[in-house]
Amino acid sequence: MWGASKEGKGPNNRINLGLIGMGRRLTGVAGSFSDSTDAQIVAVCDCVDARLEFGAQRVAELYEKRKRSAKGLKQYHDFRELIGNPGIDAVAIGTPDHWHAIQSILAARAKKHVYSEKPLTRTIAEGRAVVQAARENKIVFQTGSQQRTEYGGKFRMAVEYVRSGRIGELKKVYIGVGGPPVPDDLPDEKLPPGIDWNMWLGPAPQRGFNEVLCPIGIHKHFPQWRRYREYAGGSLSDIGAHHFDIAQWAMNEDDSGPVSIIPPEEQSATQGLVFKYKSGIEMTHGQELGRRGCVFVGTKGQLYVDRGTIESTPDTILKTPLDKNDFHLKEIGRNHQHNWLNCIRSGELPVADVEIGHRTNTVCMLANIGYQLRRPLQWDPKKEEFKGDVGANGLISQRNRAPWNGV
Repeated sequence: MWGASKEGKGPNNRINLGLIGMGRRLTGVAGSFSDSTDAQIVAVCDCVDARLEFGAQRVAELYEKRKRSAKGLKQYHDFRELIGNPGIDAVAIGTPDHWHAIQSILAARAKKHVYSEKPLTRTIAEGRAVVQAARENKIVFQTGSQQRTEYGGKFRMAVEYVRSGRIGELKKVYIGVGGPPVPDDLPDEKLPPGIDWNMWLGPAPQRGFNEVLCPIGIHKHFPQWRRYREYAGGSLSDIGAHHFDIAQWAMNEDDSGPVSIIPPEEQSATQGLVFKYKSGIEMTHGQELGRRGCVFVGTKGQLYVDRGTIESTPDTILKTPLDKNDFHLKEIGRNHQHNWLNCIRSGELPVADVEIGHRTNTVCMLANIGYQLRRPLQWDPKKEEFKGDVGANGLISQRNRAPWNGV
């Protein structure tokens, strides 16, 4: 059961939420949180003044639209002060990837339930540390892999059809997403007022300000820190955290992962890496027949799913409804955010529990390590280490910049 503090129990025992990182994604997700009548956004946080002010304004407007009050909404520049507020029961994290682990762990230690945007962490070791913190502190942790709950149920349908054997025995999976990250080579720029650049960098290596990493003011795009290895896992990890997640779900590998990683022979290639699973299934990072999203290939047909479509070959596969003897996923509820809030109250695991988010992110990180090292790798998904490869094991973790190296 959820553990709201005495101070945090508002009208009807509501869940008081704090939002950390008021960029494009979390200001959007705030709309879903604000339409829950048994939860209230009570605090926002950002290290950029303009985005902090915009975030507070956004929350106030959402509640005004819903004829509710945002009175008393607190604003923080330092997420540690928000996490330390005893009146806050749960936090949603929408900061750049290099911050996710530290903020999630500190929130868990403070007994706050956590909703963290994907990809879960920047490294495999960070992911396991986040899982451990969540379990030790008995919090409900949802990874923001909303394809499990949204987009008209297309991805859920794909998983049910694959696991029901409607395409026969699953043999191959193709995931059409972008490539791995590159080292940060951006020039230093003059730091504008209103940005706490040291806080933005946090555990990442020291460097000068650059607007590509941290846009000035309010922006309507997703910033390109995602492209650089020091902060994230590239497009492969950014969108792969969604599509590899569906693949693992369909393969029933939510608590495991591949056993080998085989990079493409061409040394400059950024597509074509192959994962092999103990089951014999092969999953390729790359488009099949020019298709993005997920392609599942079985002995009796194929199934393709992306956010805009779901198709099968032959088309009779999807035209034949599943029956009571087929595999059916548990009903989830209205959407990803409400699933998390409902689980805080019930004590159940959410649909994208922290262990699931970690395992999906591990697939993305394994691909990035494979592209970086350009040699075949053997992976032990139980021990979460490479077999007989010291160099690869050295990339499972990454040293944080002080003072964040002690978290």
